[in-house]
Amino acid sequence: MKKNRNVGIVGVGQSVYSSHREEVNQPEMIHEAVVEALEHAGITMDDVDCVVHGNMELFEMVHQPDLWHVLGTGAWGKETLRVTTGGTTGATLACAADNLVASGLHDVVMAIGFEKLQEGHTTGGITNMADPLWARQLQTGALTGMTAADMITEFGEERAKKASMIYRIIMDEHAMLNKKAHRRLGLTMDQGDDLAKTSPALVGELRMIHMCSQSDGACVMIFASEEKAKEIRKGRRIAWFKDHITAHREEMFVLFGDAPVFTTHRYAAQKLFERNGIKDPVEEIDVFEMYDPSSWWGSDWLREFLLFDGDEALKLIENEEIRITGKFPVNPSGGVIASNPIGATAMVRVAEAALQVMGEAGDHQIPKDVHQALASGFGGTLWTVLMLLTDEPPH
Repeated sequence: MKKNRNVGIVGVGQSVYSSHREEVNQPEMIHEAVVEALEHAGITMDDVDCVVHGNMELFEMVHQPDLWHVLGTGAWGKETLRVTTGGTTGATLACAADNLVASGLHDVVMAIGFEKLQEGHTTGGITNMADPLWARQLQTGALTGMTAADMITEFGEERAKKASMIYRIIMDEHAMLNKKAHRRLGLTMDQGDDLAKTSPALVGELRMIHMCSQSDGACVMIFASEEKAKEIRKGRRIAWFKDHITAHREEMFVLFGDAPVFTTHRYAAQKLFERNGIKDPVEEIDVFEMYDPSSWWGSDWLREFLLFDGDEALKLIENEEIRITGKFPVNPSGGVIASNPIGATAMVRVAEAALQVMGEAGDHQIPKDVHQALASGFGGTLWTVLMLLTDEPPH
């Protein structure tokens, strides 16, 4: 797993996330994040060798949007790569940018993820890209009540529902600290019981309050070789890419009965931790930006990513250790439930983890030094991308 050279994240930019960014078109919205990332790094587009661009192309019904977006990205005349891998697009963009720099092909690469969901139809995009017979289960996207049903069966209705709501409210508390987050509702713990009963039902026990939004927004990250990164950051902290892994198992959609499922989350975590010598992720990782489409999935997936058994993950939530001030902070940014511009969503996880390592996350910076950060991406066909960032260049 050795690289030709180390890669550091030297700049991060994000637009404001909202349900409707009607005051800007797509290039203008992306431009907001591009400008912020360049300013954060302290460089100009002249210093960027390559641009990697991605979104869920079907969602806005615009073919090859990277061509139009040159007006906002500044990619004219530069090497450019367009990437789309579903919900994991943002994380794949980060992997591609890391590989382009690590390979020696480019010294400085800008990755751009975006979505302007108000201009398209997400469900239409999902249902039309799947075969109506063989891939029927794909057509609901993230709208599924199965995780809630499984958790209720395993832990009992009262405990499972309460844990999911605790998770949801903590995510909103974090979003309230993040001025760019879309859903900033000001929820409090004493509202939990009422929300669980009164929020509109979507599927089974999955309710509107549990579910992520559809957001407009863009995220930009700038990657540089070790030599360039140290030159650009001028002594400021750098978030280094230590390792990343991609796992997918689409065949899991045709499993029937009660056969045990080895999730891509657990597979990716096992592989990543093993080859990086991580024995106890809760003790050795300082923050986790997890792709959590709903509070039910977030509560359940925590167990998979941390390689827990039984109710250990539930206890972490119940004891509120996932708070920004807790033992194992999860999504200080508010997570996917707060902001979900799909083509950028997984990149936002990596970008926010990088900002935590840099110590530059602003009001939602966790109150301790971040030496190792974990970030995940998720796609509808059970793709998982898992990334490990550090505050020191990997040996």
